[in-house]
Amino acid sequence: MSMPTPQCPWRMQVHHIHQETPDVWTLSLLCHDYYPYRAGQYALVSIGNSANTLRAYTLSSTPGGSEYITLTIRRIDEGTGSQWLTREVKRGDYLWLSDAQGEFTCDNEPNDKLLLLAAGCGVTPIMSMRRWLAKHRPQADVQVIFSVRSPQDVIFADEWQNYPVTLVAEHNATDGFVAGRLSRELLSAVPDLSARTVMTCGPAPYMAWVEQEVKALGVTRFFKEQFFTPVAEAATSGLKFSKLSPMKTFYAPVGSTLLEALESNKMPVNAACRAGVCGCCKTQVLSGEYSVSSTMTLTEKEIADGFVLACSCHPQGDLVLA
Repeated sequence: MSMPTPQCPWRMQVHHIHQETPDVWTLSLLCHDYYPYRAGQYALVSIGNSANTLRAYTLSSTPGGSEYITLTIRRIDEGTGSQWLTREVKRGDYLWLSDAQGEFTCDNEPNDKLLLLAAGCGVTPIMSMRRWLAKHRPQADVQVIFSVRSPQDVIFADEWQNYPVTLVAEHNATDGFVAGRLSRELLSAVPDLSARTVMTCGPAPYMAWVEQEVKALGVTRFFKEQFFTPVAEAATSGLKFSKLSPMKTFYAPVGSTLLEALESNKMPVNAACRAGVCGCCKTQVLSGEYSVSSTMTLTEKEIADGFVLACSCHPQGDLVLA
């Protein structure tokens, strides 16, 4: 099988698949070459081994500490990538991955006091980092709070028994779980909170709430996984966008990227890396002024025809889109 796209040059074989929760699976992959990555990073995966459909997933394994490269994936009803990976991919199949990407890592964090906060599938980079810290910084004081919908939704349930963790379940909390949601009270109870580096990953509203609360409680070193990009409320003024197919007019605040404008107005757009690398969010601009910070994957003809990477397109005024 030949490489589907130069962006995904790493061929890996599915060694086994483990169901973590009713809707989450971990795929353990064998890479026959040394695959360099850092705890907390993600990779693009070629979906259906195609050149055009790429999706970003956290590498939930830990470099130097895991036998396999692992991807831990929640099946989403309309998710092209997650449906293929959790329904069609079988043991022995091959996947193609990109180089590891992302800056949400702990290996260069000087502070030995950390608080890791995860919600749902956001636990994947958090577990990768927790293992790394246990192996390479055993003296570090690491607190973890992991929020789930219900006890059956705890990803890596067996492995969490190896580490101190506070589990928070919104519904049906049983022994060993705090009932409800992450609260200011729970955060305030963390020893030396203001002296800790806080790292969080989860749905955008959760991360926004966490950032607001921990900063109010005195935390100065705060990092979140930008991979889960917040989707702003749709604007009613500012930059005007006219889309011809489907025909719709919408607005976004000055300073928004084209991708932010499309997502906040629930316009159809694919996005994976959000860093101008993967090419998933290619969009055609028919008229209007804009600047771009990346044109990777675009041909000269596509650029001449007005194609941009929406995540790297910065509108300078009103735009008309194909």
